Amino acid sequence: MNIPFTKAHGAGNDFLLTWAGQVPGGDIPAMARAICGRHTGIGGDGWILVQDAGIRLFNADGSEAEISGNGTRCAAALLIDSGRASNDVTINTGAGPKHLRLIERTGRRFLFEMDMGLPIYRENQVHYTLPLEHGAQDVTILDVGNPQCAVVVDRIPEDWKVLGPEIERHPHFPKRTNVSFVRPVDEHTIEARFYERGAGATLSSGTGSTGAAVAAILRKVATSPVRIITEGEDLRLRWDDSVYLTGPAEIVGVGEFYFAGTPI
Repeated sequence: MNIPFTKAHGAGNDFLLTWAGQVPGGDIPAMARAICGRHTGIGGDGWILVQDAGIRLFNADGSEAEISGNGTRCAAALLIDSGRASNDVTINTGAGPKHLRLIERTGRRFLFEMDMGLPIYRENQVHYTLPLEHGAQDVTILDVGNPQCAVVVDRIPEDWKVLGPEIERHPHFPKRTNVSFVRPVDEHTIEARFYERGAGATLSSGTGSTGAAVAAILRKVATSPVRIITEGEDLRLRWDDSVYLTGPAEIVGVGEFYFAGTPI
């Protein structure tokens, strides 16, 4: 079976996008794992099925996620580039409808401001003691459309890629969680690393950046607006009537993936 795709990335967080009507019948999670394979597939942090009014996101491990901030921007870029949407676009996600406003475009590179909505959190989880194998960790637990656990640190731990999966699968999170390690730089700047549920370590994360910046604001180590320095590109967040995240999306190619699985 041939699966057509467009490849795009948001600040280095890369996705494969396929129009929903072009997806063959079969095991969607298996297709996601295959097409996202870094060495045996096309390679991506996730696979997004796109319709004119909405998207479904599958992580690289085949699990379905509520939302990706970077991935939703990539879907908006595809919709606009294909002539199916205007410069203001609302996309239905598993976390509800999200509105994106195109700020600028150069070729197939887009810059969007996306309304992420208001975060959900409990005051007693802004500073929450999470027991880990090698000692307790002070974390911030919140929801920005998907679950987030932010670890605010003086410096990014050298072993963050080891701590990330331990926190992601901690019993406190029965549905797993996205993890960010957040280093305050100054009042309006943080640096972050991301271990995403179902994808592992990623160069950037839209919802992770949102969770990281909101956690920093809640813990009073940063003030809106906040620049988030990632391993990919910087993202910017402001929190007033809602939380708005600004970042890039770039379409880098198209092709077909030859899926060897058996259709239903």
